[in-house]
Amino acid sequence: MSSLFAILLPLRFCKDRLMTSTVTPSFKALIPFFVFIITFLSVGIIQDDFYALPAPIAVIAGILVAFLLFRQSVEVKIKTLLEGCGDPKILTMCMIYLLAGAFAAVTKATGSVDTIVHLGMDLISSQYIYFGVFVIAAFLSVSTGTSVGAIVALAPIVIGFADTGDFSLGILCGALLGGAMFGDNLSVISDTTIAATQSLGVKMSDKFKANIKIALPAAVATIGILIYQGLALEPTDSDTVAYSYSALKIAPYLMVIILSIIGVNVFVTLVLGVITAGLLGLFYGDFSIIEFTRIAYTGFTNMTEIFLLSLLTGGLAALVAFNGGIEFILVNIKTVINNKKTAQFGIGALVSSVNLAIANNTVAIIISGAIAKSINDDYALDPKQTASTLDIFACITQGLLPYGAQVLMILSFANGKISYVDLVGNSWYLLLLFASTTLFIILKREAPARIRAQK
Repeated sequence: MSSLFAILLPLRFCKDRLMTSTVTPSFKALIPFFVFIITFLSVGIIQDDFYALPAPIAVIAGILVAFLLFRQSVEVKIKTLLEGCGDPKILTMCMIYLLAGAFAAVTKATGSVDTIVHLGMDLISSQYIYFGVFVIAAFLSVSTGTSVGAIVALAPIVIGFADTGDFSLGILCGALLGGAMFGDNLSVISDTTIAATQSLGVKMSDKFKANIKIALPAAVATIGILIYQGLALEPTDSDTVAYSYSALKIAPYLMVIILSIIGVNVFVTLVLGVITAGLLGLFYGDFSIIEFTRIAYTGFTNMTEIFLLSLLTGGLAALVAFNGGIEFILVNIKTVINNKKTAQFGIGALVSSVNLAIANNTVAIIISGAIAKSINDDYALDPKQTASTLDIFACITQGLLPYGAQVLMILSFANGKISYVDLVGNSWYLLLLFASTTLFIILKREAPARIRAQK
């Protein structure tokens, strides 16, 4: 349970205070974070909905406790809070969220999501449907940056497949879940990627390259299993269904993916993506110029919760750091870390534990960011790999949670036709991703760590 203490963001302010070694470790300073977690978790359990209470409200509860608990003057507390909220990394993260929201809203309005689904269904025969569902879900999730969005778009179609042939609904849904989490983990516009890269201060393209080395072997092995499982299926009448779509509408997704991989600035990439999607929408008559601006603004407002969460958690983290909370966690967590490999596993356990508590992988990464950054610096880890590890473990945990949004969404669409055990038992990608990550950490050769405390 000690890893639940890690409710932190990658704040330069926090790091600078730790570097000065003037902060006395204090468990008491972590109480506001406990209030945040317990408030968020308790309401979720009572309401049977972990999204019932807006996360920013839970953070505000923690901030109020911090103001009542800590001894500094109100002026000092306010200054510390604002310094945390206004940290450049926090503001960068928030701006990226806004642009990503606009891109998702505009591409949806142009019909790009439907295009991806119909294109995939048109090209895949029934014998390869398991493999096809995984690939389509992965591409859709990579393109849109959301696993939940991919599941919402595809689940009705996937559930319907079970009634058109001798398909296993468990395998279909497991492929859907795995593909959606694959894309969410790797997408350059995903909340999790944005949070992980900003926490560690690395480029999205660098994180993607480090991440793909671990995720791709798991994906390839998953595809092999799904193809093998589908070989016994017989062709059905659904193979003759003709879908109507314009392949040009996937252009904005392809452009964003390519520009991000080659290292173009994320702001430039997303702005170009929004403009391209907007021009396509105007060309096809999907909306007018005025409607385009309104849709883009709707995309901004769709990101309000995660925007405020990042901003307010940054302020709360600054208050806790100022009073010794971060230093307390660092001192204690280092007692179980003695080399680079245990440091990486420690980061994985950290973000997984937080995710178990709050059932939201993006929030778990935001919460764990500063601790992961401190461990990364202390043990001279590769920041790109640390960002990847942070995102991967959060992805695995979120995908397997029985009360996570992704699992609940699929089970809801299935309407009792499959059980949680059947779903997770067929989610080959998540299980193989855990194995791939574990082997990568164990087998990767590392240079000797340069521990800051020994300098």
